[in-house]
This record gives sequence, structure tokens and C-alpha cells, in this order.
Amino acid sequence: MALSIRLSRGGRKKRPFYRIVVADKRMPRDGRYIEKLGTYNPLLEDSNENRVQLVEDRIKYWLGEGAQPSERVAIFLGKAGLIDMPAVPNRPNKAEPSEKTKLKLADKQEKLEAAKEAAKAAEAAEEDAKEAAKAEEAPAAE
Repeated sequence: MALSIRLSRGGRKKRPFYRIVVADKRMPRDGRYIEKLGTYNPLLEDSNENRVQLVEDRIKYWLGEGAQPSERVAIFLGKAGLIDMPAVPNRPNKAEPSEKTKLKLADKQEKLEAAKEAAKAAEAAEEDAKEAAKAEEAPAAE
């Protein structure tokens, strides 16, 4: 049986709370697990000691049994000193918008620039009309 130490989500909508559990890899994320090994509350500040709570002796036992920690849990365990700190992967494109979003933003920018140019042209035409009206009034006044 392939074991993993991973997060299992709890809490209500927009208020996440995670259990750190050891489970069979084939089970669903929030499904059946073998044992609860700790908790993770992402809503607490980083400096709060209750943000990540671990049962260290049971984690050492399951690691000895061959359980593989998930990427996030491995970072927790590395910070706690239970395993070597894992190499954090470099994901430079994670926050980059998709191609479709880039096209939409470029199209929106073009429309804004066209609207600004149209407003400037209308303003210039309005000023020309005012000057023409003043020019007509000036000879009439003389």
C-alpha cells in the first residue's frame, strides 16, 4: 500500500482548515485516512505557534514505514526539523496570465486608447467650433 502524508481540507467555505493525515494515495483528498498527524490553519499569522501543529513521534513512525510527504507537508516537516528541507521548485510562470487573458487585456487597452483619442479629437473639434463662433461674433460686433 502506497502511503502519503498530506493535507485533508476541512472548515467551511472561504475559511480553510487542514488536517495533516497519513492516507493511502488512492483515497480522495478529504476521504478516508489512516491517522491524523497534525493540523494546519492558514488563517493564522505566520508567527503564531498554533498555525502548524505536528505529532512528531507518529510522523517519524510513518516516515519510517515508507510514507511520502506531499510537497506542502514536506516544507512543514523541514521547518520543524523532522526531515531535510526540500528544494523549493521554481515556478516563474505560475502567476502569469494565460494567452487568452493576455489577448483580452491587449484588446481592452486598445479600446481605451481609441476612446482617449476620440475624446481628444472631439475636444479639439469643440475648441475649433468655439474659435469659429468667436471669429464670427467679432466682425459682427465691429
